[in-house]
Amino acid sequence: MSHPLWPLFDLRMFTPRLELRVPVDDDLVRLLAVARAGIHDPSEMPFAHPWTDLPSPEFERSFAQYQWSRRGDWRPDRWNLGLGVFLKGEPGGTADPIGMQNMFAADFATLRSVSSGSWLGREHQGRGIGTEMRGAMLALAFDGLGAWVALSEAFTDNVASIGVSRRLGYEENGRGLIARRGEPAETLRFRLTRERWASRPRPKIRIQGLEACLELFGIAPTG
Repeated sequence: MSHPLWPLFDLRMFTPRLELRVPVDDDLVRLLAVARAGIHDPSEMPFAHPWTDLPSPEFERSFAQYQWSRRGDWRPDRWNLGLGVFLKGEPGGTADPIGMQNMFAADFATLRSVSSGSWLGREHQGRGIGTEMRGAMLALAFDGLGAWVALSEAFTDNVASIGVSRRLGYEENGRGLIARRGEPAETLRFRLTRERWASRPRPKIRIQGLEACLELFGIAPTG
């Protein structure tokens, strides 16, 4: 049975190493500790909005308010799905939070296009987890929701994000310019089509609890 108020709380994606789910407040406290411990070198900034620069306690409050706003601002024609990423432990044990993967769209029912963003605790980087968690998101987008295209954008010096896009089959789709810490910074844009996704080796992803959420994404349930 799905959650009586917010069925997205029952949405799950499982990969060989990870579980992705919408975080409840207790999860946010644990995810916050991961973010506070560090995501990137302080001299670098992979995010257009430099939220990791905020001092405490503004950092903690801003983190929580942003996650809560995703619930309050959700509309079927404009949504932002924030998924906590948890590293599986021993069977029956507690999965440890390690980062977040988000997917957002406007007018998805018409355009069938999604974009994404993510972060991962520094101690978990360099192990292929970024690719695995975005692969789970793509499985949800293409296989679960019937997306036609997935978009991504990263600063040209964000080697990790660019590498994930290329490993998953995205193709370069132009360049952009975004203000970063008050200075212009060039970006690379990437695009992955449904056809290209279907033609490549597929990650082993299991999706649970999606049917009850379809109307929230602007899609009529199949039943």
